[in-house]
Amino acid sequence: MPDRARPIRTSALPAALVAAGLLLTACGTTPGPDRPAGARAPQAAKTAETPEKAEKAEAAATLGGPGSACALPVSFALAEGWKPEAIKDPEDPEFAALTRQGPAVVRCEVDAKPSGNIGYLRVWTAGKGPARTALEAFVKAEKGSSKASYRETEAGTLPATEVTYTVHNELMEESKEERAFAVSTPKGTVIVHLGGLDTGEHRAMLPAYELAKSTTKVL
Repeated sequence: MPDRARPIRTSALPAALVAAGLLLTACGTTPGPDRPAGARAPQAAKTAETPEKAEKAEAAATLGGPGSACALPVSFALAEGWKPEAIKDPEDPEFAALTRQGPAVVRCEVDAKPSGNIGYLRVWTAGKGPARTALEAFVKAEKGSSKASYRETEAGTLPATEVTYTVHNELMEESKEERAFAVSTPKGTVIVHLGGLDTGEHRAMLPAYELAKSTTKVL
């Protein structure tokens, strides 16, 4: 991890990435003082909720295409209130602990706070190769990850691999649910990851994640 005494240049990384990378991994189910006004309190984990049963989100914008906030190998729809921001200079080795995970480099972060949740969608890219191989390495590289369950699915009309897994926070002595999907493109593998403050927030954001997955297209 980078030296915590050394200030991170916010011009090089969006504040949302710094907050999510350093705050969300250290937080438990109790919301901090920065919870936006009107945000829902974290929900208790549900044992039977699945993406198919979650309510659907309506598309309000498209990310990845010409003129969008992030230049990506794919495009997908964003739910209302989700705010995208490109990661500036993600290859800078000074911020590798925040911008790299296994074979992947983060390119874009979509903040859920304006929609009332504490969480994000992050878009990562890796080299060419099987989507599952990159996704497995991505999950393995996340500290505290376990109980990964992979499945072959579709993202839009593209073959995709999806994973649901658990991340344990040693500081808070609790775990939370995470998930991501990966697709192969002519420009390499793209991984779209949904993270949140806790499992309750994660599951509340599933409609936005499912919207992104169901509308993914190669550019």
